[in-house]
Amino acid sequence: MFMSIVNADETKITDTGLPKELERSTLCLPDVPESEVVRHYTNLASKNFGVDNGPYPLGSCTMKYNPKYADRISSLEKFTDVHPYQDESTVQGILELMYDAERKLAAIAGMDSVTLQPAAGAHGEFTAMLIVRAYHNDNNEERDEVIIPDSAHGTNPASAAMAGYKVIELPSAPDGSVDLNALKAAVSSRTAAFMLTNPNTLGIFEKNIVKISEIVHGAGALMYYDGANLNAIMGVTTPGDMNFDIVHFNVHKTFAAPHGGGGPGSGPVGVKKRFAKYLPSPTIKKVKEKYVLAHNEKSIGKIRSFYGNLNVVLRGYAYILRMGSEGLKDATVRAVLNSNYLKELLKEDYDIPFGDLKKHEFVLSASGLKREKGIKAMDIAKRMIDHHIHPPTVYFPMLVDESMMFEPTEDCSLKELDMIADVLIKIANEDPDIVINAPHRSPVSRVDETKAAKDMILSVRYMKKKEQQ
Repeated sequence: MFMSIVNADETKITDTGLPKELERSTLCLPDVPESEVVRHYTNLASKNFGVDNGPYPLGSCTMKYNPKYADRISSLEKFTDVHPYQDESTVQGILELMYDAERKLAAIAGMDSVTLQPAAGAHGEFTAMLIVRAYHNDNNEERDEVIIPDSAHGTNPASAAMAGYKVIELPSAPDGSVDLNALKAAVSSRTAAFMLTNPNTLGIFEKNIVKISEIVHGAGALMYYDGANLNAIMGVTTPGDMNFDIVHFNVHKTFAAPHGGGGPGSGPVGVKKRFAKYLPSPTIKKVKEKYVLAHNEKSIGKIRSFYGNLNVVLRGYAYILRMGSEGLKDATVRAVLNSNYLKELLKEDYDIPFGDLKKHEFVLSASGLKREKGIKAMDIAKRMIDHHIHPPTVYFPMLVDESMMFEPTEDCSLKELDMIADVLIKIANEDPDIVINAPHRSPVSRVDETKAAKDMILSVRYMKKKEQQ
């Protein structure tokens, strides 16, 4: 494209070589030096918040630090230049790596086989429910119900419903765990599976997990493990030891791959041996000394393009290799220790429902502050922004009034934990008007989140159109 400067605000296009109907007559560009452009975008970037620039105790989502060695490995040309249409003989190294990643994930979860195909955690849940359906259909059983506790992750009911199941919500016992009597009353010959997170979203380990699995299996249903909280048991115990049949992994929550942002994810699914034949195709098999892509006769089919998001799997695989079995266990122990340490510092100023000892995350309630000072969980979350701490998950799980869900992860140092506690204690005891009107130091103050969800402005063009109406 050839351009000539007409004035400081407008650039005239003289020759492009494009068809005339595709050409623009003018192109407006800012007339600024490179230094100003760099400073502008650098300043914009500094307004973003992430695990690299501050504490991120987002409960349930497990915002672990992303090691830079994993980022570098995943960006090597030997990996990024591989094309999925290449012949198997030319990608033996990649297939071996993915095969070994499957084996290691299977060992961590106490499963026998793993697929790397699912593109995210919720996609893994959906894949698992398709496997459940294939299994029962293969046995000529008409089961159309999936039981899910009220403390479950919000995607569980959606995944079960998308797979064609009716969702049966199970109320929790007074201590926040699974109510065994309610479970016994809910299971029947219609039950296909029980979807459970252990520990649950309250940070409580299901101490009756073996009894739970006996009740579910006794009714002919399957046990599904939501791997969102695997970071609380990794290296200490496994879903397999708890008699789960199927499990999904969140590579971002457990094995330190980047989290969120709408980009590629990975939600591998592991199964016990008798369910391996239903895994998505293709699967990686080792035949003599070669790795091949094979197809299972009773597979649920392909659930995404090609085989999986290699770039994300690579990061998780590098993390597993670097940590080793003892390192993974140490990460779990530290995550649980950090969670309970922070909880102990805050229990005098906030309500802590459902018992004392928690695992890798815990839920506080601002109900007392709401009654006494009119301060809500959302107010506290907004005030934390002023102190450059990312807010916790608020208003989830919904069975806790004014809930705030904290998960500091194993990455938080003692200094950071003390700082988070000091800030939260200060917020609980400062002038309510300051908290209720927070944040005070962010680029924007409170936004109308309901309106933002209902009236999304997705482009500048759309924004201008709305302004003209």
